[in-house]
Amino acid sequence: MNEPKFPALALHVGGRWIHHASGGERAVIDPSDESPLGMLPLAGLEEIRAAAESAERGFRAWRRVLAHERYLIIRRAAQLMRDRAPGIARVLTLEQGKPLPEATREVMLSADIVDFQAEEGKRLYGRTVPPRVAGVLSQTVLRQPVGPVAAFTPWNFPANLPARKLGSALAAGCSVVIKPAEETPATCMLLVQCFLDAGVPPDALNMVCGDPAEVSATLIAHEAIRKVSITGSVAVGKLLGRQCAERVKRFTGELGGHAPVIVCEDADLPFALKASLAAKYRNAGQVCAAPIRFHVHRKHYAAWAEQFTQGAQALRLGPGLDPATQMGPLAHERRAEEMARFVADASDHGARVLCGGRRAARRGYFFEPTVIAEAPATSMVQRVEPFGPIAVIEPFDTLDDAITQANALPYALGAYAFTRDLRNAHRLAEEIDAGMVGINHFGVSQPELPFGGWKESGIGQEMGAEGLLHYTEIKTVVVGG
Repeated sequence: MNEPKFPALALHVGGRWIHHASGGERAVIDPSDESPLGMLPLAGLEEIRAAAESAERGFRAWRRVLAHERYLIIRRAAQLMRDRAPGIARVLTLEQGKPLPEATREVMLSADIVDFQAEEGKRLYGRTVPPRVAGVLSQTVLRQPVGPVAAFTPWNFPANLPARKLGSALAAGCSVVIKPAEETPATCMLLVQCFLDAGVPPDALNMVCGDPAEVSATLIAHEAIRKVSITGSVAVGKLLGRQCAERVKRFTGELGGHAPVIVCEDADLPFALKASLAAKYRNAGQVCAAPIRFHVHRKHYAAWAEQFTQGAQALRLGPGLDPATQMGPLAHERRAEEMARFVADASDHGARVLCGGRRAARRGYFFEPTVIAEAPATSMVQRVEPFGPIAVIEPFDTLDDAITQANALPYALGAYAFTRDLRNAHRLAEEIDAGMVGINHFGVSQPELPFGGWKESGIGQEMGAEGLLHYTEIKTVVVGG
């Protein structure tokens, strides 16, 4: 019997899957052809509050599970993700649009993230401090789970971003209410099922979708929720951060970026070009740490502009399930409209559009790979993250100039540079303001490494040992004799 094209959508609340909720429903759309994939039930206040109450019950049970037992359960979940990767990746491509090989890599990397956090959960070490006064037998600093977590994830990485939050929170002993994007709920639903099938108590993991403002405000205000983690835009992160601050709740925000790339005079130009094209147009540019502003030494600028443009024009657009596709559609209609506004604004400011700049003449939310040259600093694309397949290139004369331009914005998530000079490499690593800096490499997001930004790009980190610590509280215990 053939499997359905797309799973029946449901929310997980109070230990059960529900296919109808009080908030109504909305269609989930295939961005490659604009056809409906399924109907998503939307949580109203009733289900949102029930999810928070369920998480409180789940926390009481899950925190009592020994760390080693939690580790075994979460490791089983990671293995189930690997076992089910072909099906999960296909669903991810259908609802998000990225090419199937990208979706498959995302699911497998998500399993690695969960695996790493499971391991780290066994190493939430405290410390013993020698007493300074007589009569004290011990002084201990402990790390304990912070409590029920509200986690909010966007649509650009429907497996990877939930995996970061679920893996870390559950490994620390927290329960979770996760709200994936309403555009891409099915991938998260399949991940939640992996955790439940692995043995996570049903109350310890709830999933809701609904009106984003209502869901976030209701969960943050609920007394059961003690920690909030969001991956999203700077504007939404600031809003949720303020709501958490008013209630003195722990907050982690992985927000937007506007990543610079410095191509030095001594760079290996063919290598830098090949790597930059792949990184720029991966997931149609819908990556928070994607390269956007390419600062190229004037010696190489003309060659870079010509060859980068040729590479962008050569990319094959198409549905993610087509093996020939190199770049899929944007995730939804709003992104395509926004790309057109970025291009129009840049043109109005005197920039040159070297290629692309238009919506592709086909059904679906496709936008041509776009290269813009010499956009003034006042143009929107130089100030606001485009979050799409738009690259901006401009020349520089000295490394001082390039570093100044790279650090000019209030965003500092990812940054990259290409050089064969060891002194330049160390200087760039030291002087570029960013939470993550890649020298001759774009792979700054790995399960073992902390992921997070400076300035307005966020607060806190995800992944790595550091990411797990954000789901814990510190307790000092002094025992007298």
